[in-house]
Amino acid sequence: MTSRRTFLSNGGAALVGASLVTRAGAASLPEAPVQSSGATSAPLAPPNGRPYNPVVTLNGWTLPWRMKDGVKEFHLVAEPVVRELAPGMQANLWGYNGQSPGPTIEVVEGDRVRIFVTNKLPEHTSIHWHGQILPCGMDGVTGLTQPGIAPGKTFVYEFVARHAGTFMYHPHADEMQQMAMGMMGSWVTHPKDMRQHAVERDYVLLLGAYDIEPGSYTPRTNTMLDFNLWTFNSRVFPGIDPMVARLGDRVRIRVGNLTMTNHPVHLHGHRFEVAGTDGGWVRPEARWPEVSVDIAVGQMRAIEFVADNPGDWAFHCHKSHHTMNAMGHQVPNLIGVDHRGVADKIGDLIPGYMVMGDKGGAMGGMKMPLPENTLPMMDGRGPFGDLDMGGMFTVLKVREGLARGDYRDPGWYKHPAGTVAREWTGEVPAAPQAPGGAASASESVNVRKPTTHKH
Repeated sequence: MTSRRTFLSNGGAALVGASLVTRAGAASLPEAPVQSSGATSAPLAPPNGRPYNPVVTLNGWTLPWRMKDGVKEFHLVAEPVVRELAPGMQANLWGYNGQSPGPTIEVVEGDRVRIFVTNKLPEHTSIHWHGQILPCGMDGVTGLTQPGIAPGKTFVYEFVARHAGTFMYHPHADEMQQMAMGMMGSWVTHPKDMRQHAVERDYVLLLGAYDIEPGSYTPRTNTMLDFNLWTFNSRVFPGIDPMVARLGDRVRIRVGNLTMTNHPVHLHGHRFEVAGTDGGWVRPEARWPEVSVDIAVGQMRAIEFVADNPGDWAFHCHKSHHTMNAMGHQVPNLIGVDHRGVADKIGDLIPGYMVMGDKGGAMGGMKMPLPENTLPMMDGRGPFGDLDMGGMFTVLKVREGLARGDYRDPGWYKHPAGTVAREWTGEVPAAPQAPGGAASASESVNVRKPTTHKH
């Protein structure tokens, strides 16, 4: 079995004998910061350049830069990474600067940017700046607009960020392997005028999907549809941090989809508007209210709303299997099947065997033994018990009195008295009947069958 240590060392071993960047060249490169934590980092206030309102990358971070002769310089390193999908499970992925997805890149409309990309993978790669309008030779399509970046080599991309909006970056080289292994990242170009499209809280995340067999660490990259782990920024619930908002804040959530299927993303407790796509901002007169937005493959959507309803509100993909972990696609439906006798016999052969599925899929307090490095299908605890959720699920926590820049988890919502659904213990009324009552067994019912059938 491939461990974390052998996975990372194998990636480096592929570079032995390759043409590495010279010492003089390396000295001229900007630093390539590395992030291994799976927690949400605080927004990065711009230390130089034009000011902007920074975003918060859910369970991620923003890539620092340096200013050189008026150009913002970034350094991305494509490399094998180990990503904690949730406490108790790690995955061998490919990413950038120690993490999958890679760090978010933030610039301002009109900035000239220069991105150095160093390849520490065992094969060639490239980066496509999804949605950017730029010179053709900077578009990052291997074989079409550039040669592949060979292992050990560093390429440089340079262009002007012409349009404000939400974009992505990902390889256009051996995509089936590289994107399926987690190579992706978010890009936000802020408007020149900080007041334009300003919000109090601005979150960004990417949707991902992996097929990792229970007990395994490395995704099966030939999978086309039957994925078993659905992620926000390569994290699954309960490993996904909540999004926090102060009561009355205007909130934006930017979501990009680099999976193999569409995702109807749904927010509870609020109505929102689709304010932007990867093609640009939607004019105010063209927006309409929604509570769900379907995000197709390769699309970005930015939704905006006022957090005017305090509480803990679910935010998730509305495809039911996408809020589960480690699913088995070949499991039959056993609802209504009494297999207690069979279970007793199996238990004699396999100690600890547990019956599940005869009454539904909820596992409640079951603690079934799992293979190493495997998550339960549904996990997590809420203030009222087990949360039957996993995968693409998190919580928007709206609270009164939060400080403007406070993104700490405020804990569970304290509901005002009388506002929580509760069991009814009073008298239950009799079930209603249709006027005239139902026909008794002694009454005959005549049914006339038509003799002809015409369309």
